[in-house]
Amino acid sequence: MVMEESSPSTIEPQSPTETTPLTSPKSQSNSVPRVQPISLVQPSQKNNKDRPKVVRAFRSVIRAFPIINPRCKFPACPNGGVSAESKINSGTRVTGTLFGFHKGKVSLSLQENPKCLPWLVVELALQTNVLQKELSGGMVRIVLECEKKAEKEKVTLFEEPLWTMYCNGKKTGYGVKREATEDDLSVMEVLKAVSMGAGVLPGNPESEGPEGELVYMRAFFERIIGSKDSQTFYMVSPDVKSGPELSIFLVRI
Repeated sequence: MVMEESSPSTIEPQSPTETTPLTSPKSQSNSVPRVQPISLVQPSQKNNKDRPKVVRAFRSVIRAFPIINPRCKFPACPNGGVSAESKINSGTRVTGTLFGFHKGKVSLSLQENPKCLPWLVVELALQTNVLQKELSGGMVRIVLECEKKAEKEKVTLFEEPLWTMYCNGKKTGYGVKREATEDDLSVMEVLKAVSMGAGVLPGNPESEGPEGELVYMRAFFERIIGSKDSQTFYMVSPDVKSGPELSIFLVRI
C-alpha cells in the first residue's frame, strides 16, 4: 500500500455525528484545526499493556510436560519454518495511522480501532515525502530501538520516551513518543470512518499551497508480542498473498 501524491481528496461524512475534512486557516501554517467535539473512546487496557507474567506462566507449564520424540516425521515447510502468513495471523489486530505534512515529520498512531483514542503516538525521524518514496520502492522495515535500563528504572515498552530509528537498515535519527495532542486527536476524529486507505486531508491551497495538505495512510496491523522488550507490527495488505508492505519493530536491547 503506497501513499500517492494525488489531488486533494475529502472524506464525506456519513452521518450527522461525523466531521468534515480538515481545512487550515490562513493565520496558521502547517497546523491542524481543532475538531470539536472529540468523540473517540478510551481503548481497553488489554491492548496497551505487556504480558510478561502470562508468558512466564505459560512457559513454566510447558516445561512441566515430558519431552516426547514422535516416530513419524512431519514434512518440513518450504521456508524452513512457520509461514509468514500463519505468523501474521497469530497476533492481535490494531489500527495504525501514518500521517504528516509533505515536508514535515511523519507520525505513527496506534489505536485499538478507528473509534478509540490512540494509546501510542510516536513522531518518527523521517519526513513524510521520504517515507512515500520508500514505500513506493517496496517493502519498508522501521526499527525503533532503545536501551534497557536498570531494574528500578524500567518502564513498559510503550512508555519509553526516546527511540533510535532505522529505516531499511539506515539510521535516520530519533523517534520521540508524545502524548496525543489536540492536532493528533483532530486527525483521528476526521479519519474515524476510515478503516483502511491513503490520501490527503486538504489545507488552504491559496495561502499554503500543496505543502499545507496532510498526507495519511491507515491500515490494520498485526501485533506480535515477542517479550516485554520486543513487539512487532505487520501491516496487513489487502492482497494477503503478497504479505505486508510495512513492518514496525519496537525493541529494547
